[in-house]
Amino acid sequence: MGTPSKVRWIALVTLLALIAGGCSDTPSPSSAPAGEPFPVSVGSVTVPRRPERIVSLSPTATEILFAIGAGRQVVAVDEASSFPAEAPRTGLSGYTPNLEALASYRPDLVVYSIDPGELGGALATLRMPGILQPPAERMDDAYRQITELGAATGHRAEASRLVGSMKKQITAIIKSVAEPESPASYYHELDEGYYTATSQTFIGEIYGLLGLDNIADRAGNGYVKLSGEYIVEANPDLIFLADARCCGQSAATVAARPGWDQIDAVKNGAVFPLDDDVASRWGPRTVDLLQTLAARLTREAGHP
Repeated sequence: MGTPSKVRWIALVTLLALIAGGCSDTPSPSSAPAGEPFPVSVGSVTVPRRPERIVSLSPTATEILFAIGAGRQVVAVDEASSFPAEAPRTGLSGYTPNLEALASYRPDLVVYSIDPGELGGALATLRMPGILQPPAERMDDAYRQITELGAATGHRAEASRLVGSMKKQITAIIKSVAEPESPASYYHELDEGYYTATSQTFIGEIYGLLGLDNIADRAGNGYVKLSGEYIVEANPDLIFLADARCCGQSAATVAARPGWDQIDAVKNGAVFPLDDDVASRWGPRTVDLLQTLAARLTREAGHP
């Protein structure tokens, strides 16, 4: 026999499935605009008709949905979806989703980035199309997810234009940064515990586009935990803080760490707080992040 929590989950799914089966207010296939054929398939998930009650449990998906013109179809977003301001933010959690609370919004499409193990199966039982879009590992993953949401929501053309615009802007930003004689080294801080990202991650690729050298690459792949001593010895030219707002980190707090006042980035005033949200998402505002980084590099190089 399963655990009490799992038994309760199964019972709740069964009850909600019976309730969902009795609903008759689901939009008809005729609600799809001309040129947007439904049903559509995204991976193994079939979206039978143009969704009109979308719930997003992913801050990145929320940003994408609004950027491609599907904002009016969104009825609820999770508590971490802080952008755009008009997104219908709720107490829903993308980390520990409450199925009953989720079902109360009567979604005809759910987008999420984390599956605790049972959400996908529960949504399938309830006949609620659910699209899992895990954190992107490369820029191509981000472009693919934008394209997928465009197809799933009836906004293919808008999604295509967004991807094209992002690629064009990113190319222009990269060209605007003068190539240095030797790559500057950097440390990207995720939290005070010295967790960081290597070049084999989405954020690492962003820095790589600007020709920067990641000090974490010598410590492993993916997301790694460094030590204060390792960072001091690596002596990065630049430090970027993705834990400024969440954790109160700043140039001053960094300089106060044991031995860190000897790091070139600290001595030269090259410690830069980032917007935590923008630095942790892989949607349209990746362009904003890249522009911020490029501006910092240009300033460090002494160009106007």
